[in-house]
Amino acid sequence: MSLQDQLLKAGLIDEKQANKNNKTRHKQTKQKQKNKIETTNKAKLAAQQAQTEKVERDRQLNQQRKAEAERKAIGAQVRQLVEMNRQPRDDGDITYSFTDGSLVKRIPVTATQLKQLSNGRLCIIKLDEQYELIPTLVADKIQQRDESTQILSNQSTETPDEDDPYADFQVPDDLMW
Repeated sequence: MSLQDQLLKAGLIDEKQANKNNKTRHKQTKQKQKNKIETTNKAKLAAQQAQTEKVERDRQLNQQRKAEAERKAIGAQVRQLVEMNRQPRDDGDITYSFTDGSLVKRIPVTATQLKQLSNGRLCIIKLDEQYELIPTLVADKIQQRDESTQILSNQSTETPDEDDPYADFQVPDDLMW
Protein backbone atom coordinates (compact mmCIF):
# COMPACT_ATOMS: atom_id res chain seq x y z
CA MET A 1 0.00 0.00 0.00
CA SER A 2 1.32 3.41 -0.96
CA LEU A 3 1.62 6.32 1.41
CA GLN A 4 -1.20 8.10 -0.38
CA ASP A 5 -3.55 5.13 0.14
CA GLN A 6 -2.62 4.98 3.82
CA LEU A 7 -3.31 8.73 4.24
CA LEU A 8 -6.69 8.32 2.49
CA LYS A 9 -7.62 5.40 4.79
CA ALA A 10 -6.61 7.37 7.85
CA GLY A 11 -8.70 10.30 6.61
CA LEU A 12 -5.89 12.79 6.68
CA ILE A 13 -6.41 13.70 3.00
CA ASP A 14 -9.45 13.46 0.78
CA GLU A 15 -9.83 12.12 -2.77
CA LYS A 16 -9.58 15.60 -4.30
CA GLN A 17 -6.20 16.31 -2.71
CA ALA A 18 -4.91 12.88 -3.77
CA ASN A 19 -5.87 13.51 -7.43
CA LYS A 20 -4.30 16.98 -7.31
CA ASN A 21 -1.10 15.48 -5.90
CA ASN A 22 -1.05 12.80 -8.68
CA LYS A 23 -1.50 15.44 -11.40
CA THR A 24 1.32 17.57 -9.96
CA ARG A 25 3.63 14.60 -9.74
CA HIS A 26 2.74 13.56 -13.32
CA LYS A 27 3.47 17.11 -14.61
CA GLN A 28 6.82 17.14 -12.86
CA THR A 29 7.75 13.77 -14.39
CA LYS A 30 6.78 14.99 -17.88
CA GLN A 31 8.74 18.22 -17.40
CA LYS A 32 11.85 16.28 -16.36
CA GLN A 33 11.58 14.06 -19.43
CA LYS A 34 11.12 17.11 -21.68
CA ASN A 35 14.18 18.82 -20.18
CA LYS A 36 16.15 15.64 -20.60
CA ILE A 37 15.18 15.44 -24.29
CA GLU A 38 16.06 19.11 -24.85
CA THR A 39 19.43 18.61 -23.18
CA THR A 40 20.04 15.53 -25.29
CA ASN A 41 19.04 17.42 -28.46
CA LYS A 42 21.34 20.32 -27.55
CA ALA A 43 24.21 17.91 -26.97
CA LYS A 44 23.51 16.18 -30.29
CA LEU A 45 23.37 19.51 -32.12
CA ALA A 46 26.64 20.64 -30.54
CA ALA A 47 28.30 17.35 -31.49
CA GLN A 48 27.00 17.61 -35.06
CA GLN A 49 28.21 21.21 -35.34
CA ALA A 50 31.63 20.25 -34.00
CA GLN A 51 31.80 17.39 -36.52
CA THR A 52 30.81 19.74 -39.37
CA GLU A 53 33.48 22.25 -38.33
CA LYS A 54 36.09 19.49 -38.15
CA VAL A 55 35.17 18.25 -41.62
CA GLU A 56 35.46 21.82 -42.99
CA ARG A 57 38.86 22.35 -41.33
CA ASP A 58 40.08 19.02 -42.70
CA ARG A 59 38.85 19.93 -46.19
CA GLN A 60 40.65 23.29 -46.09
CA LEU A 61 43.83 21.66 -44.80
CA ASN A 62 43.69 19.09 -47.59
CA GLN A 63 43.24 21.88 -50.16
CA GLN A 64 46.28 23.69 -48.76
CA ARG A 65 48.35 20.50 -48.88
CA LYS A 66 47.21 19.82 -52.44
CA ALA A 67 48.10 23.37 -53.54
CA GLU A 68 51.51 23.06 -51.89
CA ALA A 69 52.14 19.73 -53.64
CA GLU A 70 51.12 21.25 -56.99
CA ARG A 71 53.42 24.21 -56.42
CA LYS A 72 56.32 21.89 -55.63
CA ALA A 73 55.58 19.77 -58.71
CA ILE A 74 55.52 22.84 -60.95
CA GLY A 75 58.78 24.05 -59.40
CA ALA A 76 60.36 20.67 -60.12
CA GLN A 77 59.11 20.77 -63.72
CA VAL A 78 60.54 24.27 -64.20
CA ARG A 79 63.87 23.24 -62.70
CA GLN A 80 64.01 20.16 -64.94
CA LEU A 81 63.20 22.18 -68.07
CA VAL A 82 65.91 24.73 -67.27
CA GLU A 83 68.55 22.13 -66.44
CA MET A 84 67.85 20.11 -69.58
CA ASN A 85 67.80 23.10 -71.95
CA ARG A 86 70.29 25.59 -70.53
CA GLN A 87 73.05 26.80 -72.79
CA PRO A 88 76.68 26.45 -71.69
CA ARG A 89 78.29 29.78 -70.73
CA ASP A 90 81.70 28.63 -69.58
CA ASP A 91 83.72 29.94 -72.49
CA GLY A 92 81.88 33.24 -72.90
CA ASP A 93 84.21 36.06 -73.81
CA ILE A 94 81.60 38.81 -74.12
CA THR A 95 79.82 40.31 -71.12
CA TYR A 96 76.08 40.71 -71.69
CA SER A 97 74.39 43.28 -69.45
CA PHE A 98 70.70 43.16 -68.57
CA THR A 99 68.43 44.53 -65.89
CA ASP A 100 66.90 42.51 -63.08
CA GLY A 101 64.41 44.84 -61.50
CA SER A 102 66.45 47.93 -60.70
CA LEU A 103 69.83 46.14 -60.79
CA VAL A 104 72.11 45.75 -63.79
CA LYS A 105 73.44 42.21 -64.01
CA ARG A 106 76.12 40.78 -66.29
CA ILE A 107 76.71 37.28 -67.61
CA PRO A 108 79.43 35.97 -69.92
CA VAL A 109 78.16 34.83 -73.35
CA THR A 110 79.66 33.81 -76.67
CA ALA A 111 79.20 35.79 -79.86
CA THR A 112 76.60 33.29 -81.10
CA GLN A 113 74.66 33.49 -77.87
CA LEU A 114 74.79 37.29 -77.98
CA LYS A 115 73.29 37.25 -81.46
CA GLN A 116 70.58 34.80 -80.37
CA LEU A 117 69.80 36.93 -77.32
CA SER A 118 69.52 40.01 -79.54
CA ASN A 119 67.23 38.23 -81.99
CA GLY A 120 65.01 36.90 -79.22
CA ARG A 121 65.89 33.23 -79.75
CA LEU A 122 67.42 32.91 -76.29
CA CYS A 123 66.04 34.14 -72.98
CA ILE A 124 67.55 34.64 -69.57
CA ILE A 125 65.80 32.97 -66.65
CA LYS A 126 66.50 33.42 -62.96
CA LEU A 127 66.65 30.12 -61.11
CA ASP A 128 67.86 29.98 -57.49
CA GLU A 129 69.63 33.36 -57.68
CA GLN A 130 71.50 32.22 -60.82
CA TYR A 131 70.86 33.25 -64.38
CA GLU A 132 70.65 30.70 -67.18
CA LEU A 133 70.30 31.00 -70.94
CA ILE A 134 67.47 28.93 -72.39
CA PRO A 135 65.70 28.82 -75.77
CA THR A 136 62.60 30.99 -76.16
CA LEU A 137 60.34 27.98 -76.77
CA VAL A 138 61.34 26.50 -73.43
CA ALA A 139 60.85 29.88 -71.76
CA ASP A 140 57.30 29.97 -73.15
CA LYS A 141 56.61 26.51 -71.70
CA ILE A 142 57.97 27.62 -68.33
CA GLN A 143 55.85 30.78 -68.44
CA GLN A 144 52.74 28.66 -69.06
CA ARG A 145 53.48 26.50 -66.01
CA ASP A 146 54.58 29.24 -63.63
CA GLU A 147 53.79 32.85 -64.42
CA SER A 148 55.81 34.15 -61.47
CA THR A 149 59.14 32.94 -62.91
CA GLN A 150 61.44 35.77 -63.93
CA ILE A 151 62.22 35.52 -67.64
CA LEU A 152 64.12 38.25 -69.44
CA SER A 153 63.60 38.29 -73.18
CA ASN A 154 64.30 40.61 -76.10
CA GLN A 155 61.12 39.79 -77.98
CA SER A 156 59.69 43.05 -79.15
CA THR A 157 55.91 43.28 -78.83
CA GLU A 158 55.72 47.04 -79.02
CA THR A 159 54.48 48.78 -82.15
CA PRO A 160 56.12 52.11 -82.92
CA ASP A 161 53.98 55.23 -82.76
CA GLU A 162 53.13 56.86 -86.06
CA ASP A 163 53.97 60.29 -84.66
CA ASP A 164 57.39 59.23 -83.33
CA PRO A 165 60.04 61.37 -85.06
CA TYR A 166 62.71 58.73 -84.33
CA ALA A 167 60.77 55.78 -85.76
CA ASP A 168 63.21 55.50 -88.67
CA PHE A 169 66.16 55.18 -86.29
CA GLN A 170 66.14 51.74 -84.69
CA VAL A 171 68.29 51.09 -81.63
CA PRO A 172 70.37 47.96 -82.19
CA ASP A 173 69.53 45.08 -79.83
CA ASP A 174 73.16 44.14 -79.38
CA LEU A 175 74.17 47.58 -78.14
CA MET A 176 76.76 47.12 -75.41
CA TRP A 177 76.47 49.32 -72.33
